[in-house]
Amino acid sequence: MEICRGLGSHLICLLLFLFHSETVGRPSGRKPSKMQAFRIWDVNQKTFYLRNNQLVAGYLQGPNVNLEEKIDVVPIEPHALFLGIHGGKMCLSCVKSGDETRLQLEAVNITDLSKNRKQDKRFAFVRSDSGPTTSFESAACPGWFLCTAMEADQPVSLTNMPDEGVMVTKFYFQEDE
Repeated sequence: MEICRGLGSHLICLLLFLFHSETVGRPSGRKPSKMQAFRIWDVNQKTFYLRNNQLVAGYLQGPNVNLEEKIDVVPIEPHALFLGIHGGKMCLSCVKSGDETRLQLEAVNITDLSKNRKQDKRFAFVRSDSGPTTSFESAACPGWFLCTAMEADQPVSLTNMPDEGVMVTKFYFQEDE
């Protein structure tokens, strides 16, 4: 029996195929996806590293290149993910306290987080790709983006003014090999 017959049914078959292909690779939310390590650096070539338990962005050269922090990622939806460092043992989170919204590192195992738990939403970021660069918007605090300062060796933080040119919100994000 032929299911796809005629011009209209070819379109339906194509859509069914594309829908199936798109959903096959998505995490179900029941079980955490595999953690992957990525390199991240801003469009001004500053890489992330840890200084006094704070994530900062700067220019690492010579023997200091070993200080670069890889970003551990667990995808939770097609464009949403959890971000961590140190093998996923410390996670980036967006915390709102009064009028202040800030980025902080929390000692939480990235693979223990779940997209279905409300308290874990602060760890989720929405990834948006634009050409070769990527930006990361907080899922818990919409409109707040991961950013670096124009100056080197300043803390990685969040901004709600991504287009003002005061902070850098565009990053190169490459799977570590």
